[in-house]
Amino acid sequence: MSEMGLRERKRRRMFQVVSDIAIGLFVEKGFDAVSVAEVAAAAEISKPTLFRYFPAKEDLVLHRIADHEGEAARVVGEGAAPLVALRRHFLEGLERSDPVTGLNDHPDVLAFHRLLYGTPSLVARLHTHLERSEAALAEALGGDLNARLAAGQIIAVQRILAQENWRRIAAGERAADVREDAVAAAERAFALLAAGLPHLA
Repeated sequence: MSEMGLRERKRRRMFQVVSDIAIGLFVEKGFDAVSVAEVAAAAEISKPTLFRYFPAKEDLVLHRIADHEGEAARVVGEGAAPLVALRRHFLEGLERSDPVTGLNDHPDVLAFHRLLYGTPSLVARLHTHLERSEAALAEALGGDLNARLAAGQIIAVQRILAQENWRRIAAGERAADVREDAVAAAERAFALLAAGLPHLA
């Protein structure tokens, strides 16, 4: 392995370790009750080093879903008609209980989602993440106004589907009991998208 490859692996591992430590503290004590200095101390790094990895406190949490930011754009680039590819990808996510679909009732996932959706500053930061996802998808679809309008609709549909799944699970339903309805809702939603955006279907 090259020195650059090793360095990149170490950097990614550091991101993951520090983020996991921070999320553990935030889940235990509350986001606002834990200082950045406390996270740095728990991770055994200096505060300036922590800020080099995570410019904002919220980034410590959002790092966990950062890889999904360009996911829709990557899926569209795989060759199939955009809505066909995105529909298949979302349904596959439901099948494997991907936390991004909201259909996951593992205690750690539930705790993370409660932290994310229960903290106003994290919700605001999540919208920034969604905006970047939307911009990346729009670029993959052509970058013009029509592409931006389509991307906005697609990202909104995926967000609403995931939030509905999460809402039901947070209310006490099991993922296994929600799955059938979640798949049916996704099928309906993507059919509506295909009807409104036939050039992408």
